[in-house]
Amino acid sequence: MTIGILKEPAGENRVSTLPEIASNFIKMNVKVCVEDGAGAGAFASNEDYTKIGATIANRSEVIASSDILLSIQQPSDSISSKIILGVFQPLFNFQKVKEWASQNNTIFSIDTIPRTTRAQAMDVLSSQANIAGYKAVLTAAAEYSRYFPMFMTAAGSIAPAKMLILGAGVAGLQAIATAKRLGAVVEVFDTRPAVKEEVQSLGAKFVEVEGAADASAAGGYAVEQSEEYKQKQQQRIAESIAKSDIIITTAQIPGKKAPILLTDAMVHSMRNGSIIIDLASATGGNTNFTKNNETIMVNGVKIIGNSNLASTMPSDASKMYGKNILNFLKLIIDKDGNLNLNFEDELVKETCIAHGGKVTNERVAALLS
Repeated sequence: MTIGILKEPAGENRVSTLPEIASNFIKMNVKVCVEDGAGAGAFASNEDYTKIGATIANRSEVIASSDILLSIQQPSDSISSKIILGVFQPLFNFQKVKEWASQNNTIFSIDTIPRTTRAQAMDVLSSQANIAGYKAVLTAAAEYSRYFPMFMTAAGSIAPAKMLILGAGVAGLQAIATAKRLGAVVEVFDTRPAVKEEVQSLGAKFVEVEGAADASAAGGYAVEQSEEYKQKQQQRIAESIAKSDIIITTAQIPGKKAPILLTDAMVHSMRNGSIIIDLASATGGNTNFTKNNETIMVNGVKIIGNSNLASTMPSDASKMYGKNILNFLKLIIDKDGNLNLNFEDELVKETCIAHGGKVTNERVAALLS
């Protein structure tokens, strides 16, 4: 059996598997074929891959010779009768899933893996969100026109930057830790009261709003809230926004447009030179102004929409992503290097979006119907 590593589209610097990870595939009695230049954006050369026993080929040759294809972003090629692994956001790209299914492909979208203890080593959303949270703060620091920490100087005192983080998931928690290291004063809002202790342990203030819907059965993801709660939420957030210099938003709901957490009035209430980093921009953003992969100015406030900050740290991002993929592949490849699709395994079943010529994921199938 052969695993093919495809080169990502322009603008994506990561690669699904670095040479150090690909070497494990070979130890699993699997051949590895890498598209020419696939690792260049992550500083992995063709020679690095050949040293571990992989072969280099052009894109069409990789697709033709491989049984399993690895690609973080959606490949645009016409592919048939292959197993394809990546981060495909199937609840948004369900028509593409239907097309792939009709071409007899088996699709594993690793971003749909259940968020359970056993799946942690395969959770690409968490590994990449960790980087996004870290880089969001560094991006804000680079764009902000003032210091982050408090300074006492002969020229006078400099007040610390005030940061508000909306969402205390993996990205939000890493953003808190990074912002505190840089000396900012941090407040955090999340609809899940259970994260309060984690937020406070990192040195941030937790903004509480009573009456949130129970998210305990959502597998670690956010859930839709009632209109009454949303009104309370907006009022409480508005108070924090008015005094914030930097806001990092991370709120997304699987399969739905990102909720608007910052109304137009809230954005306009921020002082000139303030920064908003919107990590939910790929699904619409947490403001009405956000544009994915663009930076815009609104009334003196800079809004940076970037849903792929992990790509700006391609070496570590690729390393962590590759380890996630390696751990998942161990579920579907036996010790002799043969394919073993055990759909009785919850992780395999829930991550599989299409198989046997049809869409197998219930939520995706419902969208198509």
